[in-house]
Amino acid sequence: MKRTQWFRVAILLALIAMIAAACGSSDSKKSTTTTTTSSAASSAAEGSAGGKLVGTFKITAGDCAAGAVTAGSYFQMVQSGGTIEAGPYVPNADSTCGDKNFSALIPGADGGLITGRFQTQPPSPFDAAKNGVALLIVQPLKFFGTGFAVSTNPTDPQTSAAVTAPSITADAEGKLTGDLRAVTVAWNGQQFNQGSPKPDDSHPGNTKDLTGTYDSATGAYTLQWSSEIVGGPFNRFTGIWHLVGTFVATK
Repeated sequence: MKRTQWFRVAILLALIAMIAAACGSSDSKKSTTTTTTSSAASSAAEGSAGGKLVGTFKITAGDCAAGAVTAGSYFQMVQSGGTIEAGPYVPNADSTCGDKNFSALIPGADGGLITGRFQTQPPSPFDAAKNGVALLIVQPLKFFGTGFAVSTNPTDPQTSAAVTAPSITADAEGKLTGDLRAVTVAWNGQQFNQGSPKPDDSHPGNTKDLTGTYDSATGAYTLQWSSEIVGGPFNRFTGIWHLVGTFVATK
């Protein structure tokens, strides 16, 4: 083969190799793009899917600069014989709000309510003045001169019944349901179950199941439930719990 012919063949082979390499690179890019897109779609689908939310419902403190709590988390108490919607409510003289029917909640040492495990009260749940001292979920709140403290415990302190840890579930549309029977309040040397349902699975009086919303893209949530007190000095009075904040999943 003459040198000129050999040179032409070499150039042709080089061109074929370049074209093949370009095609391979294009296929690889297409494959990578497809894989990346598929992975992103899968992550988005997982983030928006319903299921149990296990982690911390971080609490945003209540803001009552305008009188009533207009943003954030709060507690109200309905007087015996009243309703959730219309009261009459118990005015808390120690509330920092202008509207004493509201008591703003401030996040505790854990930042909020944890699902999937308990946030127990200390072995000695009261100090010498009978203030509740548990401070993991929310900071103890003054209520008629005495601090009340919130906790969740495997044995309900009021009824001595064994209970399950808090559980909250989101459906595909972000609607929340749950079981908070373990929630209890320690105040003035006494214990009051403030869960829903009650430890025996009942819903006496104004006790209403947890409802709420959840945005899987941002973690923003709202929770509300009510629990009527059974027995003791506040028999048939009802606690209303309204929590707002951001959910952070357990890693």
